[in-house]
Amino acid sequence: MHVKKGDKVQIISGQDKGHVGEVLKAYPKENKVVVEGANVRVKHQRATQMGEESGRIEKECPIDASKVLLYSEELKKGVRTSKVLEDGRKIRVSHKTNEKFD
Repeated sequence: MHVKKGDKVQIISGQDKGHVGEVLKAYPKENKVVVEGANVRVKHQRATQMGEESGRIEKECPIDASKVLLYSEELKKGVRTSKVLEDGRKIRVSHKTNEKFD
């Protein structure tokens, strides 16, 4: 998968198109990511025990990883990346600016 937890990404399609946020969780087997502030769903929940949270609970749901691009601070937009071998490790590099993300 081309993104991982902690990366800053931009959503390129769907209802949150253009949104920039941090990846909170990554699910490589399902090829999905949870982006901060994107794909927010509301769940109406009743407290089943004393002290438990109730009411309208908002949470971010996973979206497909193919709908996000790594965000370049240089260009102020999402950029495509490729992996380059450097010092025995794979490093993600932007196609346009050669900016390194690892």
